[in-house]
Amino acid sequence: TWAPDGRFIAFVDDDVRVRVLDVESGDLRTADVGGTNLERGGMGLTWSPDSRWLAYARTHPNNFRRITVWNTETEEATPLTDEMADARSPSWDRDGRHLYFLASTDLGLGSGWANTSSIVSSSSYGVYVAVLRADDPSPFPPESDEEPVEEEGEPGEEEAAEADDPGEGEAPPEGEDEEVRIDVQGFQRRVIPLPMPRGSYYTTLAGPEGSVFIGEFDDGPVLHKFTLEEREAADFGRGASLVAVSADGEHLLLRSGPDWRVVGTARPPEPGDGRVDVALRMQLDRRTEWAQIFDEAWRYERDFFYDPGMHGNDWDAVRERYRPLVPHIQHRSDLRYVLDQVNGELSVGHSFVGGGDYPAVDTSRVGLLGADLEAANGRWRIARIYTYESWNPELTAPLDRPGLNVEEGQYLVGVNGEELTAQDDPYRLLDGTAGVQTVLHVNDEPTMDDAWTVTVEPIRSEAALRQRAWVEDNRRRVDELSGGRLAYVWVPNTGGPGVVSFNRYFFAQQDKQGAVIDERFNGGGNLDDYMVDYMTRSLRGAITNEVPDGNPIVLPQGVLGPKVLLINELAGSGGDYFPWAFRQQQVGPLIGTRTWGGLVRSSVHYPLIDGGFLTAPDNAVFDPVNNAWIAENEGVPPDIEVLMDARSVAEGRDPQLERAVQEALRLLQENPLPRVTPPPFPSPARRPGGG
Repeated sequence: TWAPDGRFIAFVDDDVRVRVLDVESGDLRTADVGGTNLERGGMGLTWSPDSRWLAYARTHPNNFRRITVWNTETEEATPLTDEMADARSPSWDRDGRHLYFLASTDLGLGSGWANTSSIVSSSSYGVYVAVLRADDPSPFPPESDEEPVEEEGEPGEEEAAEADDPGEGEAPPEGEDEEVRIDVQGFQRRVIPLPMPRGSYYTTLAGPEGSVFIGEFDDGPVLHKFTLEEREAADFGRGASLVAVSADGEHLLLRSGPDWRVVGTARPPEPGDGRVDVALRMQLDRRTEWAQIFDEAWRYERDFFYDPGMHGNDWDAVRERYRPLVPHIQHRSDLRYVLDQVNGELSVGHSFVGGGDYPAVDTSRVGLLGADLEAANGRWRIARIYTYESWNPELTAPLDRPGLNVEEGQYLVGVNGEELTAQDDPYRLLDGTAGVQTVLHVNDEPTMDDAWTVTVEPIRSEAALRQRAWVEDNRRRVDELSGGRLAYVWVPNTGGPGVVSFNRYFFAQQDKQGAVIDERFNGGGNLDDYMVDYMTRSLRGAITNEVPDGNPIVLPQGVLGPKVLLINELAGSGGDYFPWAFRQQQVGPLIGTRTWGGLVRSSVHYPLIDGGFLTAPDNAVFDPVNNAWIAENEGVPPDIEVLMDARSVAEGRDPQLERAVQEALRLLQENPLPRVTPPPFPSPARRPGGG
């Protein structure tokens, strides 16, 4: 971030230090040291109009951020905002007398950024303005609610009187005092909320003098402009994923999708205003670019990898070992291969390389029907129709629609008027039909004669349908094997979808006596505390039910009986930590096979020059009690190993699931849930004196 006078450049380095470069002398100073490495790119560095102060949001030991200012003359960093609020995104008013920022006093679980409990956090932010000088008035003095009274007087008399007395809340004459002065003493008492409702605000940007732009997420990004004089915010446009204000505050640069616009800040732009043509052409020397990317990737790992010792590698020697391959790269895929080999020297799980400038290819996709087809009687028979399970309406099932005359066991004998036999591939006829209305010819008999037609819209992927069918099949199987006593809960990852799935299944089956928790194929995400914490809770209390003979309402909520956890080799990252925490908190046994073994956090810090990316894992997870690393390159082993043997799978069985049910029932037999009934009702109390 350049200072307005051009003397300084401020930035946050790879060690999360706030650095300030004196452009003329070349002197590089450390202004402050950040609280966590998550602050890279997120501290909101911004210079005061006079270039004397640098403001930013710094994380403190309580994981809350505080607005901090650094003075170029004293070289001191001073936190300004209250430690009991999470404050971020500072911006200076161009009048040099006000500072805007966002703050939340209900951050709560959101302060634990790595935990699954942060996903269920619903904190909101308010927008605030701080008066920098102790002797300056509030920008919002009380307004009279009395009707103005017109009095006779000489023309211009009233205006002249107002000019003699500028009144409370007005800035001094221009040029009187342009130096930005911050009176730290009593600063927090001069912080005033803007008259705007709390919301999902994510940024503030300095506008013209006396105004600020505020970004909010509300079904997409929304930009507001608030002016101190008007005391209100105006909607300044929607859909801009990137917003920047010009140095003089007179123009905005907006990006919405592929479109760029430069518009004025005085009024909300009209659609199409200020469109900038970015359809540019360039001459590209790909070999030179690939050589630059190779060097950049090597430096990237050197600077951001969590272990300064690079897992025991001589990183200079690694570069020299692979550099001779670079002149022989003929395609972007060759470069990706080389980068994978370089990063593979680190022997870390989250080592990923992807993206980049590849030639465009045809994206036409085969349409899928959400069904299993099997060859029978010389035709293709519909063996199974995958449904959206009535309580998952967000899924699209082409053949599972009310009034559609298609059932399992019928034959698909033609597509779009072309006959189909078992000698042909049905997906040849479905090529290019994804998302397009398509006519299917269906019959109860393996013949085109008397076939009827239905119109459907094939989908691009059946993954969600088949996944949901697998989950529901498992739930029904556990219910069957346990005689209705056990719940089945699948946790697909430890991000948002995983928490949603857990909440949906765990609490909808809290009438069960125990549970099989299935985290096989867990795709990772956050580090779980939320789900494991709920599974460790035991019976605490109960409430009588007003319904005659109704069951008491037990506390806390959830399945309170024994739990077992299914794991496999395709569960990793957050899917490694979840079973580790499950065991560490002694919830129950782990059943299946050893997990993947990758628990050094995956991070992409910035893109490569051609849009590609690679990870430099920068946070490792360890056990502070035993002072040991968790899971990396080892995985989490099961307590009871059960393999998915080919014979059982071919027969449609799931040996791991079956063993999980057996273990859960055994635990339930050893420790049955107590029957919850209210105690005898109290006898009438006698008043003193025999009343």
